[in-house]
Amino acid sequence: MTSHEESAPQETPPLRRRGERMRQAVLAATVDLLTSRGLAATTVAAVSRAAGVHETSVYRRWKTRENLIFDALATRTEEALPTPDTGTVREDLCELFTALTRFFATPAGTALLLLGTVREQGALEEGRRAYWQARLERAETLVRRGIDRGELAEGTDPHLLVEAITGPLLARVLLTGEPLDEALAPRLIDLVLTASRPPS
Repeated sequence: MTSHEESAPQETPPLRRRGERMRQAVLAATVDLLTSRGLAATTVAAVSRAAGVHETSVYRRWKTRENLIFDALATRTEEALPTPDTGTVREDLCELFTALTRFFATPAGTALLLLGTVREQGALEEGRRAYWQARLERAETLVRRGIDRGELAEGTDPHLLVEAITGPLLARVLLTGEPLDEALAPRLIDLVLTASRPPS
């Protein structure tokens, strides 16, 4: 070996991200591709190139494209939505659904919502169900607190109450295209809670 070869720096392979750094890079690239180019273009190969990681590393961690997509969805939603505990069911729901309204009004939120409602056979359909079930269960927990505190009638159905608030928000994004102003969520919540108060 020559002295030049001995002193020459060793080149680091360009794709060396591992662990949490790799995970965050891949999830961010997935969301960016979903938002800008849509579901069909969000392949493992495209995500790997955008994130600067080996494609085999992505498959090793997530196994399938569907698992990757829904991990990205869940992570982005977790970052955007609070888990409030204000002491009252109305304020808890207002904080959560106002944040959700803001999120849906962004290009990323709209794209992720549209992707989350795609119905396909197999893993993507299973992931879609699990994703939305987890989001609804978070809101249902807030309703159960309200029932336990006596703010809502004992017979209140948490799942139905949350659907009654969520439905109009989704309708505006997916069906009518009406604006999602921040006053909408509190108005819906007041309307739904009025019917769920315990008898005086």
